[in-house]
Amino acid sequence: MADHLNTIWKEICFKVKEQVSADTFRRWFSSTQLIEADETRLLVRVPNHIYGLWIDSNYIAILNHAVVGVLGEARKVEWQPLGSVHKEPDPEESLAVGEDAGVKVAARQQKPPERAKVATPHPLTSVEKSIKRAGLNRNHRFDAFVIGSNNEYAAAAARAVANGRSDGYNPLFIWGGPGLGKTHLLHAIGQQYLLENGKAKVVYMTCEQFTNEFIESLQNNTLSKFRNKYRKADLLLVDDIHFLAGKEKSQEEFFHTFNMICDGQRQIVLTSDRPANEISDLEERIVSRCEWGLTAGLQLPDVETRLAILRKKMAMWDVTLEDRIVEFLADRIRKSVRRLEGAMMRLASYSSLSGKALTDEVIEGLLKDILREEGRRRITIQAIQKEVALHFDVRIADMTARGRKADIAFARQVAMYLSRTMTDHSLVEIGRAFGRDHGTIIHAVRKVEKRLEESKEVRQKISILGGRLSTV
Repeated sequence: MADHLNTIWKEICFKVKEQVSADTFRRWFSSTQLIEADETRLLVRVPNHIYGLWIDSNYIAILNHAVVGVLGEARKVEWQPLGSVHKEPDPEESLAVGEDAGVKVAARQQKPPERAKVATPHPLTSVEKSIKRAGLNRNHRFDAFVIGSNNEYAAAAARAVANGRSDGYNPLFIWGGPGLGKTHLLHAIGQQYLLENGKAKVVYMTCEQFTNEFIESLQNNTLSKFRNKYRKADLLLVDDIHFLAGKEKSQEEFFHTFNMICDGQRQIVLTSDRPANEISDLEERIVSRCEWGLTAGLQLPDVETRLAILRKKMAMWDVTLEDRIVEFLADRIRKSVRRLEGAMMRLASYSSLSGKALTDEVIEGLLKDILREEGRRRITIQAIQKEVALHFDVRIADMTARGRKADIAFARQVAMYLSRTMTDHSLVEIGRAFGRDHGTIIHAVRKVEKRLEESKEVRQKISILGGRLSTV
């Protein structure tokens, strides 16, 4: 019986594969399995709820067409997440399905999977008040978020949470570089959640805001009020969790807030500029909780996605630019969606206000700072530590160790010097990355500067390292 089901599903998937990209098929269809079929439906096993939700939202028409092509008539496709209880069908209950395909598959009555309860629709004015009260940006909605291969998994996870179909994905942890859409998804989740559950308490916060309010509550003796604001949320949206790094008291308070939300079977969503286990000076117990649920990363968008983003924003903002200009922007601005949108608006504003044509020379002049920034590689402290360790033939672990051997100590000081001169990080942040205080960093920088004045060999080493780190 299983062989028959596998045969049917392989034929259906083959037809789907002809209609979608290889990446899309590999991500969303390659790990699915047909486990049951009858005259009216197909039950397909998927890794988790998100797969079913995403295929339903984006590829169901293609899938339905493939089903008809193989079985000769439509079937309702239902999803069963991996790990859900599934009773094997009784062979005596089997009956013929898709006779043209020459197979028989089992059928049995099964209670439909429970779906998230949707509250009675609330007046829009009430929802708008709730959205405003939660501090959400009305422009950051799901329908305004352009989806590409770089972000589709994170977007699917966000929709699952927003629609109340996120069992087992608490917390949802979304990470990615600046300007890739983390905050947009956070606000979209909150708004959709309120549309589905008008009376829910949704709270959005940045970790900077959390820290400042916590300090203020301690000073004003209003800690209970502060805790009630965050710990009683039905949905807590936390932006920039990496901001808590090194703030011991704030981390302690957040840890208990996190526990209160999760223990109460309520939802929390977190964002960060890097995976939780890469955030320096974030307590292990908080890292562990960030990794409890589902982690979804946002990558840099490809050129097709960047083009789609520009065209969607042009329609939303009623902006018109020539195709050659749109293609130029999509080709040259790759590292930040926010920067891409800003460049487009800068050109459109200039054209509208001045009435002048956007020649290549004008575009280059208007976007000079943005294009220069795009051409510069973003250098991280971690990248510096790795490159210096390789150059001096020491371990990366030696960058943060306490060893005092002269060759290792000098390599570490060079890494500190390059971190100070080649990044925008503060002395405190650099010290944190090396497991030292800011005074040690100052001492290391001065020592390397002195060696640079005295030694041609040291100058050459620093020059070589700087060149490697600056190479795009």
